[in-house]
Amino acid sequence: MIDRRTFALFVLSSVFFGGTFVAAKAGLEYFPPLLFVALRFDIAAALMLVYVAIRFSREELLPRTAGDVVGILATGVLVIGLANSLLFVGQQYATSAVGAIVFSLNPILTPVFAAVLLSNERLSARGTAGMVLGLLGVALVVSPDPAMLLGGDALGRAILFAGAVSAALGAVLIRRADATLSSSVRIAWGLPLAAALSHGLALINGESVAAITWSTGAILALGYVSVFAGVLAYLAYFALLDETGAIQANLIFYVVPVVSTLGGWALLGEQIAPLAVVGFLTIFAGFAVLGSESIDIRSRLPALPHRTENVWPDRDAHRAEERSSVADEPKWQRSD
Repeated sequence: MIDRRTFALFVLSSVFFGGTFVAAKAGLEYFPPLLFVALRFDIAAALMLVYVAIRFSREELLPRTAGDVVGILATGVLVIGLANSLLFVGQQYATSAVGAIVFSLNPILTPVFAAVLLSNERLSARGTAGMVLGLLGVALVVSPDPAMLLGGDALGRAILFAGAVSAALGAVLIRRADATLSSSVRIAWGLPLAAALSHGLALINGESVAAITWSTGAILALGYVSVFAGVLAYLAYFALLDETGAIQANLIFYVVPVVSTLGGWALLGEQIAPLAVVGFLTIFAGFAVLGSESIDIRSRLPALPHRTENVWPDRDAHRAEERSSVADEPKWQRSD
């Protein structure tokens, strides 16, 4: 059964990451994509380094095992740096609806990597059914035009898919690494790596700070993706990953499009189609199927007495006493 902490981490991860699509859509009007990602990680890295320096001792901050190093590299390069860089670049060539569907393949890709790299994480038939329902729900929420999915720019879809692969593979490698470092410390090490990678890609792509249009909207968008979709989202997500495993943690990517749709409606005035409501319910059904697998209903029921067990021992003892007292009475005194 999911405890309150796990549920809270799941909700926070979904909400903060869901807002990324809304903030990114607004921010790309002011920033080149890779430089936008790089500046986001610069700010997030500075905040995380201050946080872990205050909270953790020096011994807790230093990597001690090969697993720690692998966990840091998987966090910074694959899950944070490469996945986000590919996401922001891919969004230039594809609509947000297509991006949401492609990135929602993450929970489908994760069990594939887990089957090869992890021995303790497998997906059952019921789990597969729940994931398929969730993916169907995502498709209904974003309700893209089939021609838009199949046609158009294949480059954008390929870049987005590579980002989903990077995030899924990185999550599985973190679990396989079995690092001794806390998730917060891994993030603090990983964010500077992600920032360096993004700056390098931005330089290769010819992006320049001079191309940024600074405004209130630009600052708000950068602030959100740095603090909320950066520091807070990663603290919640990587803690969830450590607690539940890669397969369960990456289910947040089914909820992210729901949050993005609601955020677009509330903040950008976008309309929610009736089909999207059906999608919300379908995603909920998928989670219900997945959740039922981890709940043993027998543990929630009161224990039933065994057939040969005396269910009312006090009552039977009282009756035996009565029969004994009646038998001891002289026949002329008996009421029967």
